[in-house]
Amino acid sequence: MIVLASQSASRRAMLTAAQVPFETLSPGVDEEAAKDALRADGLDARALADALAELKALKVSRRVPGALVLGCDQTLSIGDGPDRGAMIDKAVDRADATRILQLLSGRVHHLHSAAVMVLNGEPIWRHIERVRMTVRPLSDAFIAAYLDSDWEELRWCVGCYRIEGPGAQLFSKVEGSQFAIQGLPLLPLLDFLRVRGVLAA
Repeated sequence: MIVLASQSASRRAMLTAAQVPFETLSPGVDEEAAKDALRADGLDARALADALAELKALKVSRRVPGALVLGCDQTLSIGDGPDRGAMIDKAVDRADATRILQLLSGRVHHLHSAAVMVLNGEPIWRHIERVRMTVRPLSDAFIAAYLDSDWEELRWCVGCYRIEGPGAQLFSKVEGSQFAIQGLPLLPLLDFLRVRGVLAA
């Protein structure tokens, strides 16, 4: 049994489908404040995802001594152009979502999906995967219709898409794991859980 320090529906669904025994506890982290503080320290997108995943796991680990606690986070960075490396956050509202999709249109970006396992307040395993995502050119009409169709779900997603839903229509090419796109580097996690004896080898 592990404890997932997240309320993410997609992460819960992946663990359930893979038959990983788990329970969930909210880490109670002010993500925006933590993100701002870590960015002020100069962390790039990859390091930021790792640090936020660790922070969430550490917060929950204090409440469940002896339990394996999994923290996860995901960041998005622009992969090409003059603003290469710039990070994109979740949309604050629909107008912001339109702006984000227009920015990503016809361009490459990277998703950084981090997972950190903590035991008794100490990180004992971590993995970060990067996925290279190429967005096809998107018309304003497509963006408007897309937001109409899935706004209540995608508003919580970095990059304004769910790859397992209508968001698949945004892309011309994806290089990397779909599990990582959904927010969890699942296959490396399963390897770790087999080594720990949580799952059968």
